[in-house]
Amino acid sequence: MNKVIACVDGAAYTANVCDYATWAAQRLAVPLEFLHVLDRHPERAPVTDYSGSIGLGTQESLLQELGALDEKRSTLAQRHGRELLDGLVARAKEAGLAAVESRQRHGSLVEALLDLEAESRLFVLGQHHHAEQGVKLHLDHNVERAIRSVQRPVLVARANYLEPKRFVIAFDGSPTGRKMVATVASSPLLKGLRCDVVMAGETTAEVQNQLAWARTSLLDAGFEVQASIEPGEPETALPNYLKVYSADLLVMGAYGHSRIRQLIVGSTTTTLLRTSPVPVLVHR
Repeated sequence: MNKVIACVDGAAYTANVCDYATWAAQRLAVPLEFLHVLDRHPERAPVTDYSGSIGLGTQESLLQELGALDEKRSTLAQRHGRELLDGLVARAKEAGLAAVESRQRHGSLVEALLDLEAESRLFVLGQHHHAEQGVKLHLDHNVERAIRSVQRPVLVARANYLEPKRFVIAFDGSPTGRKMVATVASSPLLKGLRCDVVMAGETTAEVQNQLAWARTSLLDAGFEVQASIEPGEPETALPNYLKVYSADLLVMGAYGHSRIRQLIVGSTTTTLLRTSPVPVLVHR
């Protein structure tokens, strides 16, 4: 686990992915690698099948032209990716990071991340929302699949890079939540930043005890900590808290419910990834 791997594709959030990945690599004192993944099958132009109405010779000629077009597109995609990677490497070095590499692969993003997992300490991806009829935003399928698949932390960048100064831990008292707190306490990534530990729901003796444990663990690790219990469901209470207290980063665990429950009612993790106004660091 010796590098930060930033997944880039040239989309709108690419520069922000670069800047957050550079920040993380500097904080962790590890190298940064930019990863650009090309689909095995380049995007093809829509072509109607006219084979029933044209001669055999014409059909063969058309297929040859289409094959040449696909090959050209593949070559251009590789060239675009290479130039993109070169530009991002230069950007990270200009920001003061010395150890920067890049890699281009063919296949799926998740396959690439799983192959590189053993040499990674943190993955950084960009969040691309998809709107349905201009109203409801949906989580990028690649981001969700990546978080579900890998066992390393994943930082999901948002628009407009802002160096984190204050972060919020979404804590639920679960074993995953406790492991997350222990990881934050022992990692240099967030050391020295203002920390808020937030639990959503009703105030009970058990919840207060769980929150006290998290607060003490972080205080012992040298963090300045504010702990609170916010009424309501996590999906609404946490985004509101982030806005009110001007936090720069949300830290949370991943997918605490069964796959069947997620399919029926969704996941708190997925919802917060979609609605959080700030970048999200997800721990497994």
